[in-house]
Amino acid sequence: MTARIYSPSRTAMQSGNAKTGQWVLEFEPEAPLKIDPLMGYTSSSDTRRQVRLSFATKEEAIAYAERNGIAYQVEPEKLPKRRQVSYAENFRYDRKIPWTH
Repeated sequence: MTARIYSPSRTAMQSGNAKTGQWVLEFEPEAPLKIDPLMGYTSSSDTRRQVRLSFATKEEAIAYAERNGIAYQVEPEKLPKRRQVSYAENFRYDRKIPWTH
């Protein structure tokens, strides 16, 4: 029973920073998924796969795992690399590539 503690990145539909900065504890799957031959549903006998706990900080998630005797692995937080671009850059005189409409 190993858990993974990580900070989820924002979705492709997000442009702001809402719902970021929280930490999630998820259990690693222990049993593979099975496909039902009649209906084609995907199922598993592993119920811990459904558990997803959210925490405000990484320390809270680690404390919860240690308090309950859960082996855990912490993944480092991936911060977005943002490039500062201004509208005035379009009209710079020393552009390497000419800019036209």
